[in-house]
Amino acid sequence: MKKTLIIAEAGVNHNGDINLAHKLIDAAVEVGADIIKFQTFNSKLLTTENAQKASYQIKNGLKNETQQKMLSKLELSHDDHYQLIKHCDEVNIEFLSTAFDEKSISFLKNLDLKRMKIPSGEITNLPYIRKICSMEKPLILSTGMASLEEVKSALNVIKSEGIKNTEITILHCSTEYPASKKTVNLNAMETMRTSFKVDVGYSDHTEGIEIAIAAAALGAKIIEKHITL
Repeated sequence: MKKTLIIAEAGVNHNGDINLAHKLIDAAVEVGADIIKFQTFNSKLLTTENAQKASYQIKNGLKNETQQKMLSKLELSHDDHYQLIKHCDEVNIEFLSTAFDEKSISFLKNLDLKRMKIPSGEITNLPYIRKICSMEKPLILSTGMASLEEVKSALNVIKSEGIKNTEITILHCSTEYPASKKTVNLNAMETMRTSFKVDVGYSDHTEGIEIAIAAAALGAKIIEKHITL
């Protein structure tokens, strides 16, 4: 049996500071993660100029700042990506990043990543999904807030683009930051595994490690856990 793959989700916890991003890589290596994942996006393609922040973002940042202004501070440049990949190669951890727009997918294609991840927010964005399938890489599909029917529709597109069931892993996820344990419902992993005949995992937004351990005990092939310093 293959071991559960552990993704340390650095996301944008580098706060736009490349030196902090490098420290997150070292922290992920120290705790034994297999993969460290960042985010690749262009804030002007991702949000409108006046889009407001979510409530949890307001709580942890400037109240009157727009989504676009906040995200612009968190973008990694192309050169940043190359630096981080070099660091990952040196310390023997896999580099992964999630693209949030089609131009970012094209950029990541040039980096020859081992796998790609579709974030929950793009699960109904079928042109995006087709674009990411064109990379012909194993796919991780996160499902926070998605209905079972939406997951099915996304999978139908993925399979129509030639990606096989054996190359797909669906991550169950509660889109709360942090997620309370009462909202976790790990049984959803088994529902998706039996419904779609693909590997399943869990993207863990809870505090502590108990839920991730429970998910692994239930057969999660991938555990993704947010990390910060």
